[in-house]
Formats: sequence, C-alpha cells, structure tokens
Amino acid sequence: MNKRVQIFKYILLDWLAAFLTWGLFYLYRKVYEDPNIFSHIKVIFSDDRFWLGISLVPIFWLILYVMDGSYRRVYRKSRLKELGQTITTVLIGVVALFFVLLLDDRINSYTAYYQSVLTLLALQFGFTYTFRLILTTRTVNRVHSKKLGFNTVIVGSNGNALQIFNDISREEISSGNKFIGFVNVQDKSPFKLSPYLPHLGSYGNLSQVIQKHQIEEVIIAIERSEKNTIERIIYELVDTDVIIKVIPMMQDIIFGSVKLSGIFHTPLIAISPDLMPAWQQSLKRLLDVVISVLVLILFSPIYVVTAIGVRLSSRGPILYRQERIGRKGKPFTMYKFRSMIADAEKDGPQLSSESDPRITPFGSFIRKVRLDEIPQFYTVLKGHMSLVGPRPERAFYIEKIVAKAPHYRLLMKIKPGITSWGQVKFGYASTVEEMVERLKYDLLYLENMSLAMDFKIIIYTFLIVFQGRGK
Repeated sequence: MNKRVQIFKYILLDWLAAFLTWGLFYLYRKVYEDPNIFSHIKVIFSDDRFWLGISLVPIFWLILYVMDGSYRRVYRKSRLKELGQTITTVLIGVVALFFVLLLDDRINSYTAYYQSVLTLLALQFGFTYTFRLILTTRTVNRVHSKKLGFNTVIVGSNGNALQIFNDISREEISSGNKFIGFVNVQDKSPFKLSPYLPHLGSYGNLSQVIQKHQIEEVIIAIERSEKNTIERIIYELVDTDVIIKVIPMMQDIIFGSVKLSGIFHTPLIAISPDLMPAWQQSLKRLLDVVISVLVLILFSPIYVVTAIGVRLSSRGPILYRQERIGRKGKPFTMYKFRSMIADAEKDGPQLSSESDPRITPFGSFIRKVRLDEIPQFYTVLKGHMSLVGPRPERAFYIEKIVAKAPHYRLLMKIKPGITSWGQVKFGYASTVEEMVERLKYDLLYLENMSLAMDFKIIIYTFLIVFQGRGK
C-alpha cells in the first residue's frame, strides 16, 4: 500500500471539486446579475477576481479538510462516516466563505443571499462527496476482496487466538487483516496457533515486532487466565500508532475509548489511538503555533529583563538546557531560564524543592511566577511540546516513576506541555512519590482531552501566575 499516493488522490479530487464548484458558482452569480452573460462570456475570463478566487478558494478548502482529518487513515474510511464529516465541513466552509466573500455583494433582495448560499453548498458538497464516494468505494471493495490488506499480529496463542484467526480467515467480506504472525503471552508450547501462523516471539517484544514487520493492527485475543498481563500488553503498544482490537470479553479491562469495528465482520472492539477528534488535534497544534509566536514577540521585553536578572543574580549561563522525554519516548532538548546556581547537578540528577539551597533568590522569584518556563514556547513552536500536556521528565526519573506506577507510560501517548492539570492542581514535584501523586491528575487529563479542557487549564495557570500561588 502506498499511503502517500492514496492521500494525493483524495487531495487532487478535493481540489478538483473546489475548482469546479467555484468556477460554476462564479458563473451562476454572473448569470444572476446579467442573464445575457453568455453572449459576452469572455468578460468572466478577463476578470482578475475570477482567477484569484479559483486559485485561492480551493486552497482554503484543502486547509479545512486537513484540519478535520480527511486525509488520515485513508485506507480505513467509512462511507457513512465520511458522508457526515463532509456535510459538516462543507457547511462550516460555506458559512465562512459567505461572511468573507459574499456578504458585501450587491443584491436585489435577501432571497438572493439564501439562493447563493444554497447553490454554493449544493455544488461544493455534490462534487466533493461524489468524488470521495467513488474513491472510497473503490478502496473498500479492494479491502473486501482481499486485494488490499493491513499487516496484523495476534497477541495470544491458544483457544481464543485460534478462534479469532479462523473467524477472520473465513469472512466472506474481508475486514482487511493480513496476518503476519502471533506473539505468545504465557510460554506454554506447543501453541495452538503455530500450525497456522509464524511465532514472532513473546508479547514483551511486541513493540519491536510492530516496527520490524510494519504492523498496522494488533488483535488481542488472550485467555481469561492471562488477563493479568493486559496492562503490560497495552504499555507495549503505547508508543505505536497501531489500531488495537480486542475480543468482546476483554473490553471491560482495557484502558481507552472503544467502538465496534464492523457489522458484517468478526465481532471485535476497536480501541481508537486518537484521544481527541482530528479537527481538535489540528486546532490544538494551530493554537500552539499562533500563541507561541505571539508570546515570543510580545513578551520579548520581559525576556530581556529576565535574562539580565539571571545574569546579574549568579554566575553561569542564562539558559538552562536539559534532555527530556517526549511523545512516544523520543528525547528532546528543553530550554528554561536558569533559576539555580551553575553546575547544580554536578553530583547527578536531583529534584528541587521550595527550600532548595541551589535556587538563587532571583530564580525563586521567576519560578514562582513561571518566568523560567518562557523559553519553552520555542520548544512548542518546534513541535516537541504543546501548551497543555503532562510535564516532561528526564529518563532517569521516568524509570523510577514507572517502577512505582507502570501506567505512567500512558502519558507518552501525547506531547508534554508547558502547563498541565497536574501542574495546576499539584505544582512542582520534589520527590518521586510526589511525581506519582501528581500522575493521577495527568491521567485524568489524558482521559478527558479536549480543547475545552486545555482552555480551562490555561485559565487556571494564568490565575496561579497572577496571584503568585505557584508551587
């Protein structure tokens, strides 16, 4: 499967739909103004506004489609779901175009506005969904006829795993699973699945198996006697983008949102890897970029004053650089204004406390009002962090936290942030035990991620900063 080619097909057809729509809509408006326009049609093609609109409006639609997630998981589209998504996005886009481009049109009556909007809506939706329906139907038919498949591994090796393998293999309408092999949970060979699929090792090596074989889907079909391992299995999948499906008996012990994976296929429950709707994820990143740029520009005088204060308060560099662990366990460099003496960790990693003698007097002030965190907006701009998300930690302390609370690894499903629910409710942690205690707030954020939650956390953060209640 060439995902890029498939994405390009959707983008090309969406662009063509927007191109045709705006061209015909422009012609409709000209006919409304002048019913005899066809006798001097060349007037349209000599109009600069026509060419400007037909060039820029399709780009507007493509940006909107990127934000609503239209080009994600292009081989797994549902025609019914795509219908609803297209209606919603087209409606939003048409309303936006109306206020930006059409509201100041010269009209004879307000009925003309309604006719223009309905015409644009009908054309945009008609072309867009027709093209998408053709491409999606062709893709779905290829999946159902087994001409297109998704590399799949089964977690489990005995009765349930064998039954799932047989059920999926015998489907008249294929669900698209291309079985690469299985991993065992308990080492009780011979495995019932061995005669049918290659044994790829133990579930402890699941993340390596996924990477090596380019696995796109994992089906968890363990036995009830093995359910105590489910937490470890999920942790092995945290750093991946695979689709996770489980047999119905397991849904009550799986962490995550679940949904039925199909009507005509083997009954499995899919765990979505997306914690937020695609449009919210896109908007969250857009807000990260816009707000970071504004803060870096508008607050530049404060940076200068803070930098001077750090330089005059103690010997050492102005900025403090430290490697932290981000999304999917990838390391990145985080920047802060230095609030401690130079070489504060010359004897090894140490957590700070409110009475830490390593903190300079000026450092204590900037920590309290969060000025030391300002350089992190640059890290947000680079894409390593977000405005809101669990605080990033060092690998040294992550190992200690995971030893006490293995579910900490769930936080690596998302980008770390400048502020977080844990930071708002708990503040800085000075011990590993406090880090574990703060973890419950970050997990609460993980389970309830939304733009509304982000705005709420940002507002609380501002209140804490302005009131000087930072811990």
